[in-house]
Amino acid sequence: MFAKELDIALDYRAIEAGRDDFARALGAFADGGGVGANVTLPLKQDAFALCASVDDRARRCGSVNTLIRDGTKWRGDSTDGAGFVRDLHARYAFELQGRSCLLLGAGGAARAVAFALADAGVGTLLIANRTHERAHELTTAIGAANVDAVAWNALGHIGAFDLVVHATAAGHDGAPLAVPASIATHALCYDLSYGEAAGPFLHWAKSAGAAQIDDGLGMLVEQAAESFFIWHRRAPDTAAVFDALRRERPLPSDGS
Repeated sequence: MFAKELDIALDYRAIEAGRDDFARALGAFADGGGVGANVTLPLKQDAFALCASVDDRARRCGSVNTLIRDGTKWRGDSTDGAGFVRDLHARYAFELQGRSCLLLGAGGAARAVAFALADAGVGTLLIANRTHERAHELTTAIGAANVDAVAWNALGHIGAFDLVVHATAAGHDGAPLAVPASIATHALCYDLSYGEAAGPFLHWAKSAGAAQIDDGLGMLVEQAAESFFIWHRRAPDTAAVFDALRRERPLPSDGS
């Protein structure tokens, strides 16, 4: 859709590959003339390992979702964090400077989002994960005084936040979301997933009295636009694409 908007010839297609054959599939793609690719979970860390070089934001979060062919080698970048921040600005005019933020989850795209929040100048960022050591490792990697890990069982004692971001597997695997409603009162609650996987969290947030709720469809569009810009050095207009995709993929009924 971006290529059509900007009149750029683009052959963009899905290639399915598991972890066991990802390197082979990527090599075959390059041999066939492939010059850029997006990589989805759970292959982002594998993509990182296959890159000859990575941009700073990919290096910091330890994963790659965007590949660029440089001669005979791959260069990697991560656009997830930028896509998340841009969605907050574009669709909610939500300014992150000085805000109190809670991130639920510490793996996958959560890492890119955590670094992006810290870089955006939030007032505080607390990271909670069921495995506390993983949250602590992420806060250590960020290395900022206003970023800290919090134990999952302590969430009921830390008050409310301006922004609550959900990045756990709950919703994907049917696991219940056991978190206190007090953290979400009057917050913008945002699930990095979109579609039905976001339904349980959005339903919980609505019942908790959240001021706004949203899934990650806008983040999907904005991170794709950032990848497109990396490849073509032209920035597409994301509003029309987001509106078209939202008509096809409305917020889950549980979060309406």
